[in-house]
Amino acid sequence: MLVCPSGIDLSSRTLQHLSGLLAGHGRRIGSRWRRLTCGRQALLVLAHLRCGDTYARLAAGFRVGITTVHRYIRETVDLLTALAPTLEQAMTNVQKKAYAVLDGTVLPIDRIAADQPYCSEKKKHGMNVQVLADPAGRLIWASDALPGAVHDLTAVRTHGIPAALTAADVKCWADKAYQGAGPAVRVPFRGKNLRGRRRRHNRDHAKIRSLGERTMAILKCWRLLRKLRCSTTRITAVVRAVVALELAT
Repeated sequence: MLVCPSGIDLSSRTLQHLSGLLAGHGRRIGSRWRRLTCGRQALLVLAHLRCGDTYARLAAGFRVGITTVHRYIRETVDLLTALAPTLEQAMTNVQKKAYAVLDGTVLPIDRIAADQPYCSEKKKHGMNVQVLADPAGRLIWASDALPGAVHDLTAVRTHGIPAALTAADVKCWADKAYQGAGPAVRVPFRGKNLRGRRRRHNRDHAKIRSLGERTMAILKCWRLLRKLRCSTTRITAVVRAVVALELAT
């Protein structure tokens, strides 16, 4: 396999942060020798998450075995997953903001048409992830991944998001899919050809909620999330790892 140098659109600060985490982890478990240094392992994991590079391509580029690549990535993702904020921690953070923006997305996965639980209403196979953002569109929290067939309203209820927002007395803006989520979640009026106050309300609501799209764009910059080929049981860990890296840097 041919190997060529490539670039990753991340800062050196991200690499240094992840290298430091791996170095501390290595000291805790008493790891003495590895095929790659902490810095090289961090670079390998970032190439996988940010660029979506496969295990085979990473193994060729870093001159290690595919099994070693799998082990390094799994170890690092699990390490980052533990650092991702819980919903309770997110509520503590969002209480300091004027309001929050709630939105959901379906992360594409590699599944066949027979896997109905993972087929969303848009006829795409994926995993449903709910995201909270601050007024500036910065990522605050991401939920566990549910099968794509789960509706956004069902997903937020499953995760307990409306109850958490109500308990924290946080105002939240969301789209029409969240009708009936509760008093803490503000949604636009339904219907076409609205006039007067309702039309103005929907226009102002869309301006506020549009910042949530920025958060989704930031999340999708991690190209692995554009086409996940791993087991569906590992997708939650991957999402949490990405969230931990975004919040740390």
